[in-house]
Amino acid sequence: MHTGKAALHWVLLLSLGMVGPAASLTIYRIGGEGTLPPQLEVPFDFVQLPWSAIEAARYGSTEQIQVSQEAIAPQRLDPGVNLAPRLKEQGGQVFSLTWIGWNPAFGRDLDMFDGDPDTAFLGDGDWGGDYGVIKNKSVVFDLGGRFLIDRIRFYPRQRFLANRFVERFIIGTNDGDPLKDGTRKHNFGGRGGAFDFDVAYEGVENTKSMIELHLPRTPIRHLLFEAPDNTRGIWEVAEFEIYGIGYVPSASYVSNVIDLGSPASLGQLSWQGHLDQGAQVSLSMRSGEDEEPNTYWRYTFRGDERSRFDAAGKPLTLASYNKLESAEKAGVTHDTEHWEFWSPAYEFGAGRAAMGAAEPRRYVQFSAEFSSTEQTSGRLDYLEFAVSIPPVATEALAEIIPLVAEAGTATLFTYKLRPRLRREDLGFDSIEIDTPARPLGVEGVRLSGVPIDYQVARLEEGGLTVRLPRVGAQQTGELIEVDFRTEVFKYGTVFPGRIFDSQRPHEVHQPLTAGDADGLVDSSTLTVGLSSLEVGTIRSLRVDPALFTPNGDGVNDQVEVECELLNLVGAVPVRLGIYELSGRRVGTVEGGTRASGRFALQWDGRGEGGGPVPPGIYVLHLEVEADKGRAVAQTVVSLAY
Repeated sequence: MHTGKAALHWVLLLSLGMVGPAASLTIYRIGGEGTLPPQLEVPFDFVQLPWSAIEAARYGSTEQIQVSQEAIAPQRLDPGVNLAPRLKEQGGQVFSLTWIGWNPAFGRDLDMFDGDPDTAFLGDGDWGGDYGVIKNKSVVFDLGGRFLIDRIRFYPRQRFLANRFVERFIIGTNDGDPLKDGTRKHNFGGRGGAFDFDVAYEGVENTKSMIELHLPRTPIRHLLFEAPDNTRGIWEVAEFEIYGIGYVPSASYVSNVIDLGSPASLGQLSWQGHLDQGAQVSLSMRSGEDEEPNTYWRYTFRGDERSRFDAAGKPLTLASYNKLESAEKAGVTHDTEHWEFWSPAYEFGAGRAAMGAAEPRRYVQFSAEFSSTEQTSGRLDYLEFAVSIPPVATEALAEIIPLVAEAGTATLFTYKLRPRLRREDLGFDSIEIDTPARPLGVEGVRLSGVPIDYQVARLEEGGLTVRLPRVGAQQTGELIEVDFRTEVFKYGTVFPGRIFDSQRPHEVHQPLTAGDADGLVDSSTLTVGLSSLEVGTIRSLRVDPALFTPNGDGVNDQVEVECELLNLVGAVPVRLGIYELSGRRVGTVEGGTRASGRFALQWDGRGEGGGPVPPGIYVLHLEVEADKGRAVAQTVVSLAY
């Protein structure tokens, strides 16, 4: 799937929402350095940031990502390239088991994976100078990430191919999941080992010098080579080679924390990229009011006490935390006081989404998580987002009442908004509210309890917009109430809202923050529940007309099957089966995926082969693949010609 550049720019124009004589709009772009800046007929600032500008000191990071000027994408392994000598380049390491436990490989171990087939690790049992007396040889390759490994190969030097083979060996794999530690079959128990493995191969009485083994196509983080108690003379390994294949199963890119320079209204986020079928790209963002998104903790060595301050009493930062001794480091947590959590993942195919923020923010950060198969993956060309400085309002709290409603029943809601504006804030004259169904109407708008004139600028499936006299700094702190009627089909339905100035058509539409807008009501939320949870997934299944005549005369040529879907988690598959009274299926209407709400399907009287079915009575069998299992409902329809 692709998202077009021109289309995204027009979406940005239509949904960012003004500018007057002076520009307060800034558009940022990460990546896409070969793409022209957006073209707007209003003043704006444009900031280009490269994908490669990643700094750990600014909380940026990459893992298994290929970065270029044009895009970021997961690494793809060349099955002809030996990974073993390159492990350190990709954050990996090799460990060897010694008499004191696992340690980074050194000395003669290095000859085993140095890429030089003329040097070798000699398995003669006389390793006391480096190791003490150890009969077994155990080496673990930490690949630095989770990879698909096609095959491994190990062999002695050319002149010893005939007699220095490894008689006994074990090859083990570990996917790096700490929750599985201790559950894998092959472990090192009391030998000081920190690894355990699933056994992929076990060689017994081997007489081959050149060993090449293909591994299962499952992600691998740690790879074990063990040569236990080889009793047949001297053996050696000149090279232990590891060959990966395909895309890495998981990869991630986290941008630097971006300083916008001042608290800003956060607008629309758009992106361009490509996604193969079977792969996933999860985009998310977070925002904060300072440049430090984390909280750092230090052990004080007074019992289990932890402190957010260093020994001098100063708050810990990334730099000062990294300077602590290992025993002092007590962990890192999210700064819940000044930063919001990462947003839920955006739908990649949509190409755009609103940036979530509880209030105007100065700092933002973005994350892209890639999940790939061996042959399919994704690519992210650029991220683009818009901000307004100064913001529309310094703060805009909103809540809704009532907090519960009967499923599928038109309910009168009151949306309460209390803005706080400084003199320099942009102000607004429009409120837009998202609804789960087409609103039935707006029934009143009040300012500080007094009805005011308003216009309904938009009333359509998915939401409404009301226009009112402009709200500026002189109205700061006054309560605005909007009465409207709509239906709810899902427990926990959220009614997001935004404010903007219709005279500034290219400025950001500032999201409203759920909070205590009206101290006289107990809400402080924009979420509505259902008055009863004892409802089925499918409700009010009905057909129109009950008798239809698909003869092509333009009158009752198809039947419409309508119902309400309740309490679904996301969109789920829906299909309508057409059955004779005998139970034989004669047709199917695929409904695609549907979310909670009212929807309709049409049947034109045609069967599986595309031809008309005979006249008679048919059973319409609606199936919904709900998260709690399959839900079904039936009704009948008569067909005549």
